[in-house]
Amino acid sequence: MSPLLEFRDVTLRFGGVVAVNKVSFSVEEGEVFALVGPNGAGKSTVFNLISRFYEPAEGEIIFAGEDLLRHPPHDIARLGIARTFQNIELFEQATVLQNLLVGRHRHRKTRAWSEVLFTPAAREEERRHREAVEKVIDFLDLQAYREKYIAGLPYGVRKVVEMGRALAIEPRLLLLDEPASGLSVEETQDVAFWVEDIKKQMGVTVLMVEHDMHLVSAVSDRVLALADGKTLALGTPHEVQNHPKVIEAYIGVADESEKVLA
Repeated sequence: MSPLLEFRDVTLRFGGVVAVNKVSFSVEEGEVFALVGPNGAGKSTVFNLISRFYEPAEGEIIFAGEDLLRHPPHDIARLGIARTFQNIELFEQATVLQNLLVGRHRHRKTRAWSEVLFTPAAREEERRHREAVEKVIDFLDLQAYREKYIAGLPYGVRKVVEMGRALAIEPRLLLLDEPASGLSVEETQDVAFWVEDIKKQMGVTVLMVEHDMHLVSAVSDRVLALADGKTLALGTPHEVQNHPKVIEAYIGVADESEKVLA
């Protein structure tokens, strides 16, 4: 069976800077795949390529057998790809429920006039969207925040809400951009449980960029290490953490006695 996502010799340049240099990897359906590396390694750039914010100079990106480069950015959610952002992107003057309902946009089938008149078809569709969102709220334990405005919520809760909005899309592939960034140890442990459940209970494939190596080790099936836009190592968390090039990229010397990942 073909991989869900494939990068084939992808290169991206910004002027004279090569941000991604002939990177190739594949993500199998049903796995948690992590991208790691120092700042500036090209990890978030990979996400922006998948989201079609950037156009590669060379290479192919294939999702579910389709050439992703043939699709504009507004098609990506419809294809079944959802993402969170390193800097939280939510509607602060809307409630948690309203933000999650935004994630249902790709599933809307009624026409604008039907929604304005709130016809029986529009009411039935609204009921289905509400049910789908309530399942996500229950899954992420957000019941206490359902009617709360985003502007008044703690940072950690906002991170969870953004994950919830992405899940409301019902994606085949979920891109998590540093989901543990800025979280406490306890909150990061919750993220680990949710990633496992997203994979096992929802059947969603996860591609994750993360600096917290404890989280990466806990949830990832495979890891790709990048530095300066190039591939350093690909394998299990244990294999990557002990790779000399990865150790050198993190600490400056290839000392095999040092461990990059805990």
